[in-house]
Amino acid sequence: MRRQQGMRLDDRYVLYLQMAGLYHLARLNDRWFRLDEALVSAFVERWRPETHTFDMPFGECTITLQDVAYQLGLPVDGHYVSGCLSEFQIYIQGGRPAWVWFQELLGVIPSPSQIQKYAVNCNWFQETFGECPEGADDETVRRYARAYIMMLLGTQLFADKSGNRIHIRWLPYVARLEEMGTYSWGSVALAWLYRCMCRIANRHVVKLAGPLQLLQSWIFWRFPRFRPTRYETFSWPLASRWSSYNPSDSEKGPRVQMWRLRLDQLQDREFIWMPYSSPDVLQIVHPKVLEPRYMTLWRSVTSLIYFAVIE
Repeated sequence: MRRQQGMRLDDRYVLYLQMAGLYHLARLNDRWFRLDEALVSAFVERWRPETHTFDMPFGECTITLQDVAYQLGLPVDGHYVSGCLSEFQIYIQGGRPAWVWFQELLGVIPSPSQIQKYAVNCNWFQETFGECPEGADDETVRRYARAYIMMLLGTQLFADKSGNRIHIRWLPYVARLEEMGTYSWGSVALAWLYRCMCRIANRHVVKLAGPLQLLQSWIFWRFPRFRPTRYETFSWPLASRWSSYNPSDSEKGPRVQMWRLRLDQLQDREFIWMPYSSPDVLQIVHPKVLEPRYMTLWRSVTSLIYFAVIE
């Protein structure tokens, strides 16, 4: 898993990213990430769709809203993210066709060869909006910021199995950049991760999608025995601690077997359920995450909604 190649985090986007509640994710995305596929595969094998938990030798555990807030720095309080995935004219102002609205918001429209139903190839976004021109006016910067946010959401949080398409479901959100921060992006990301892991439990599904950097960082934080060495520097969001991690490139099959064995040998003392209270974390955690209303949400039992996904 890597950052958005070809789309630099321009300082002029920061205001809009902060409005959207996605600035910390964007900073995290501006670094390189590599996924340890063998480790992630071994964990996903223990995922139980009926309980949304990992079945471990010592009991059950799972990724929570608290983990999303700390690991990715995403807001977990706000409106749910939903809408129409095809008939955009139903809720577009004036009933305009979706691609007309796309051109109004981004100033350009892809060629038919770059479009697949309601999705656009990532390469087109990278080539078209890779770098905002020097001296661009405010409206041009907003267009580039919209494109950056669509790529950020489509590649880092809500990627499909293809990994190379951006759905235009995000048009209603980037059309109102000032309102994007009112949504609970953290709960939406968790809903999508849950759904992706539930899908992979089906033996006919062979490729895992979703915010896998969240899953890998959660593993490293919650299971000290599995943490890579020499990554002792704490930074915000917490997943950035592993940004330069480079897993072994040896054959995946034997490595999956090795991780399975290590998981089978786990005992409860090797699982730390509350690592976020350490002084090292408290020194760098964003103050908003420590607000009482967030702590209440972490303990809630609720539905997680992402368009047609309800977990």
